Amino acid sequence: VLVDKQGNFGSIAGLPAAAMRYTEARMSPFASLMLEDLNLDTVDYMPTYDERRLEPTVLPSKFPNLLVNGAGGIAVGMATSIPPHNLGEVCDALVRVIDQPDVSVDELLDIVQGPDFPTGGIICGRSGIRRAYHTGRSTVVVRARCHIEENKGRHRIVITEIPYQQNRDRVVEKIAQLAAEKKVVGIDDVRDFSDLKEPVRLILELSSRTKQGEVDPEVVLNQLYQYSPLQDTFSIILLALVDGKPRELSLKELCDEFIRHRLTVIRRRTRFLLNRAYTRKHTVEGLLLAYANIDEIIRIIRTSSTQAEAKERLMGVECPASMMREALGPEGFAGFQQERGEADVYYLTPVQADAILRMTLGQLVNLEQEKLGEEFRKLMEHIT
Repeated sequence: VLVDKQGNFGSIAGLPAAAMRYTEARMSPFASLMLEDLNLDTVDYMPTYDERRLEPTVLPSKFPNLLVNGAGGIAVGMATSIPPHNLGEVCDALVRVIDQPDVSVDELLDIVQGPDFPTGGIICGRSGIRRAYHTGRSTVVVRARCHIEENKGRHRIVITEIPYQQNRDRVVEKIAQLAAEKKVVGIDDVRDFSDLKEPVRLILELSSRTKQGEVDPEVVLNQLYQYSPLQDTFSIILLALVDGKPRELSLKELCDEFIRHRLTVIRRRTRFLLNRAYTRKHTVEGLLLAYANIDEIIRIIRTSSTQAEAKERLMGVECPASMMREALGPEGFAGFQQERGEADVYYLTPVQADAILRMTLGQLVNLEQEKLGEEFRKLMEHIT
């Protein structure tokens, strides 16, 4: 569930959602997982329809929501119809593909055994599922979960789950209509015992005899499967956009594409964090150098008439290699030399000069210098 909701958002009975002013909604923890690291340059952005803002072309989702929650849509000459799947099974399948990149679809079918419809029901046979996961296109027959009970010498059919995307009230109406029109013979009464504990519990009371003879509950149930929404066909079309182009994918290819997406996200995130750490390290190097040569820095700032002049003069301050080594430590200086090259004298960069000019008098105390030194060491470890 991606939305943590409050209020009436509709029900399996077919009740419509309340008006927006009567409901509240916020992201669920799973939705947060889909947005994690979005601000770390993990995905590309494009303008919104009115070009006022930017929106991500894809989310850096930590789980394949396309498979877990499914998708449905139509376009010109193509359509997608991906059923929902069990989150645990899909994640186990991804782990298997990571561990064994050449794993077959048949092996993945041992883990992901089929769609996981939230309304329950029973998929008739496995051939439709196998065809869908191998080729990316198939149909499956979904039946309601029913059982026959005997009560005081009479039979009744109890329905506890209905096919996906059907609603309970429509099922009741259709069965009552079939009974009234005598299209299905032998149904005396249709009762709805559904409640909060059991969202679907429909009881069909059957006659003991009719003009045609004894009522066979199995025959009645099979007729209901034929004529009512207790049996439905679900089309599976595993069509998704891959690099901006629509493609029909097998289950293995869907897993491969998600793993490729996550690798891209993690690489971009790491690159962004590394660049941010390098930028901060560069600034801290300048501040440590200022502490090592504090008297000269203060003299330049005091004798400058404008900030621009002070910046220009700070960038001209000569920093001997020995001073840099003392300020940054042996390891820090070795890293500094790799970036800036070996030289006898170094100069402050514009970024470092700006950082020095932004320093306050309170930052000149020894404790602040120690904090900067500790931050510099942690930055070095983080970069490594």
